[in-house]
Amino acid sequence: MSEQLGITGGVQGESEQPVVLKPATQCYIRRVARSAAGESVLSRAVRIFEAFTPDETTLGISEIARRADLPLPTASRLVAELVRHGLLAREPGRGVRVGVRMWELALRASPALGLRETAMPFMADAHSVIGHHVQLGVLDGDEVIFIERLSAPHAVINYTRIAGRLPLHVSSSGLVLLAHAPTEFQERILARPLLRYTQNTITTPQRLRAALAEVRRQGYAHCPGHVHEDALGIAVPVRKGTHGVVAALSAIVPTDATHRTATGVLSAAARGIGRALEIPNGGA
Repeated sequence: MSEQLGITGGVQGESEQPVVLKPATQCYIRRVARSAAGESVLSRAVRIFEAFTPDETTLGISEIARRADLPLPTASRLVAELVRHGLLAREPGRGVRVGVRMWELALRASPALGLRETAMPFMADAHSVIGHHVQLGVLDGDEVIFIERLSAPHAVINYTRIAGRLPLHVSSSGLVLLAHAPTEFQERILARPLLRYTQNTITTPQRLRAALAEVRRQGYAHCPGHVHEDALGIAVPVRKGTHGVVAALSAIVPTDATHRTATGVLSAAARGIGRALEIPNGGA
């Protein structure tokens, strides 16, 4: 195998060395160029992507360099390389955004894609009854990331969005996922500072521990005003056979709304998603 694998960034210091994998099998792996501080080109490219936010999808090169903590010439060179690969794209007016190619590659290998596609019909049914926001969240690191959301005109305020994240202790989806996570993972979250979003946000380990026990007991999370004073979050677990809880299905409704109807609708939809996931090719 004579293929060369690696990332090049136009930085001096690259070299090629043969790496013996097994007898009679060799490949050449190009060393990733590193800065004087020992940082790889890949690490710097990741920081460039992390400069973009859901609210700031187009940035100038100077702002990218500032947010990524890179010298302007380095940022300019790396952005140009990423644009050539389609991972970034230039906008009129010298702005830069994440490229469609990056979206394509992310979807192609996403473990959440099958879950999202399986859940969509059930989410649509739930949304037609609830009428506000219905969303699907999964655990990613120490946060909940939302992989799908259905909304409606004039729905109650909702800070979450597709590919948006929230700390686990803040939202109903996060509480459901945390309540069914391994004990050692729960203890790690409980030992950390708990950021306050509103006066109703859970901010003490004692209250969080009690909330997790309540979620396991009653089968859902009920969070009035935890993220925004006017919004009530309700979430239920999505289970996939022996895999346990793989996602949280939630609704965001006004705080003065009764949660009983939404909880029942979400629970029925979550059971449907779980059964569909058990069918071969029915989700990751």
